[in-house]
Amino acid sequence: MDASVENWPQSSVASDRTAIAVRRQITAMGSQLFEVGLFKPDAGPAESVMIPRVWDTDQVVKSVSWLRRQNCEGRNIYIRPRGEHDLSMVDDLTIHAVAAMKEAGYTPAVVVETSPGNYQAWLKHANRLNKEVSTAAARALAEKFGGDRGAADWRHFGRLAGFTNRKAKYLDASSGFYPFVRLIEAGGEVYPEADRFLTGVKNEVERQRANRERLRNGIAYMAPVRSEDLKSIEAFRADARYGGDGTRIDLAYAVYAFSRGATAAEVEAAIRSRDLSHKGNERRQHDYVERTMKKALATIDRGR
Repeated sequence: MDASVENWPQSSVASDRTAIAVRRQITAMGSQLFEVGLFKPDAGPAESVMIPRVWDTDQVVKSVSWLRRQNCEGRNIYIRPRGEHDLSMVDDLTIHAVAAMKEAGYTPAVVVETSPGNYQAWLKHANRLNKEVSTAAARALAEKFGGDRGAADWRHFGRLAGFTNRKAKYLDASSGFYPFVRLIEAGGEVYPEADRFLTGVKNEVERQRANRERLRNGIAYMAPVRSEDLKSIEAFRADARYGGDGTRIDLAYAVYAFSRGATAAEVEAAIRSRDLSHKGNERRQHDYVERTMKKALATIDRGR
């Protein structure tokens, strides 16, 4: 147990409504270990933006008083399974989307209302998924039911019920209160369409993997040129035909470089030589670079 947790009284945890909500949620999620993240984006210079913890179910529940104190001091409380797991989290759903999931045979194991009218759903698969399939499943579910694809990957945090959502936009100016994250459902069951859905996801993952391998092999057969003989990406950026459009420039350069035997690492380094912060966080920047390179390879393949 973390020493900082032990400093907070535990006497009424068993009957505490927050502790009950927490236990119900993590029991329904069903993992042996959880990563709990205490996030405060406006943390001061002497504070950590994220305080991470790895706890089992009992440790999480015993830590509720400490977590509540941290929540009151401005930290958002998040949770996810530790390591590879059998869950997919779909973020930013409407109540109608949650209803549609159930009607289609995708009944969530856990539904959490993260702010008024916004929901997260955790779906439980029959078996643990590897990282690649888990991410593909999360993205497919987000696309199918209108969730946030940017939050869809194998280890995205979800909110832990029983605490308040401390995002500034949700502060009630009249009362000074933040909305509670509410546990709506915690059935904990594998959804009926799990086997059928995952078969499709795994087939798509294998198809994409085969396509990537085929394209890589095709590129490998091209006569490579020395890197010093390649035009630099700066030449494309200076080309008036592209009108300074960074996305068009990145794709055009990737097609040019790949078709002349450049490696993926060389193309990625060239694309990243400009500021990509407008694309979002590091994960979104990585996704942008990956999409650009895949599109370039597909363009080359179509032109043969």
